[in-house]
Amino acid sequence: MKRLLQLFKFKGNRDMSEVNREQVFEALKTVFHPEKGKNVVDLGLVTSVVVANGNVSFGIQIDPSEAQQMEPVRLACEQAIQKLAGVNKVMAVLTADRPSDAPAPQQSPSTEKPQSPPPQPQPRTGGGIDVPGVKKIIAVASGKGGVGKSTTTVNLALALRAQGLNVGILDADIYGPSLPKMMGLSGQPESVDDTYMIPKRRYDLSCMSIGFFLDEDQATIWRGPMIQTALTQMLTDVNWKEFGELDVMLVDMPPGTGDVQLTMAQQVPLAGAVIVSTPQDVALIDARKGINMFKKVNVPILGIIENMSYFLCPSCGERAEIFGHGGARETAEKLDTNFLGEVPLHMTIREKSDAGEPVVATEPDSPFAKPYMDIAKALRDAIAGEAEDGPSIVFE
Repeated sequence: MKRLLQLFKFKGNRDMSEVNREQVFEALKTVFHPEKGKNVVDLGLVTSVVVANGNVSFGIQIDPSEAQQMEPVRLACEQAIQKLAGVNKVMAVLTADRPSDAPAPQQSPSTEKPQSPPPQPQPRTGGGIDVPGVKKIIAVASGKGGVGKSTTTVNLALALRAQGLNVGILDADIYGPSLPKMMGLSGQPESVDDTYMIPKRRYDLSCMSIGFFLDEDQATIWRGPMIQTALTQMLTDVNWKEFGELDVMLVDMPPGTGDVQLTMAQQVPLAGAVIVSTPQDVALIDARKGINMFKKVNVPILGIIENMSYFLCPSCGERAEIFGHGGARETAEKLDTNFLGEVPLHMTIREKSDAGEPVVATEPDSPFAKPYMDIAKALRDAIAGEAEDGPSIVFE
């Protein structure tokens, strides 16, 4: 809890601690790669070093396939920095973030090797982040922004709750958290002895978001390691079973296929992923990229949702397919995965979300809530059956 709050107390680049960046790099030179025989600084593995008020955070650049092998190195780096005078807290994160703050590794021309291709996503190797009190974790993702993924996540969570499941939502979109507004929640979560946080609660959903720690207009200007640290702590430093063990946690993922997505896919025991897209071609292209990323790391694809599928005029009832129609269903068929359903573009859904009163919670019997209810049933069927490339998952 303290570590997470400290991330939000950082002001500018002011360094009021006794320790400085030069001391950090010197200390890290005492930590060696287990196979390459050089220290992590000379190898150019140290990235995104931040020193502020006695708190030190940095990343250790690795190939995703080295995650287990390099975990002892990460711990050794933290221990080396913790020994420095003036250090309060240390946060080291294994990251695929490319830029390095350390000097480039020096190699003689005779030993210099050809540049290797960029690292590709690797299958999950077990271990990683354990999330006590949660039975199943499902990522709700999209290849691009603006497709209504967060609105879908919130209403889908409420629809699953209406079916008798205990449900939570983790807002993993660090740069653009929207869960507080959509759920009508504000203020920092309560803590117990500064050890763990209690999730915010509304409509019988347990919620956690970086947005609870920020002003509505405050930007999150962080590099990869700090984002991964905050995400890890929102998973592990939260008592998700405070209101009973969760049957399902939906994770509202940031758009795209970047570092946060890989961290979640490789380190978190995901039961599967749901892809949200609009019918238009440009959104479906990005959606396919997201699907392929999850496939490469062996995360089951539970299905595709077509959002903003069509528009019904509230005055005349005429149907207009503004972004096209049926593209997500066709994509699901081509990729041999489930099509979970379609949600229309409607002002009521948008207005309710903006007001912090999601339509499934406030108008559960309305025609606007029905698509989410139907999709929730289809999702339960997908989880209970044989998910693509995945094991049989059964709710107790």
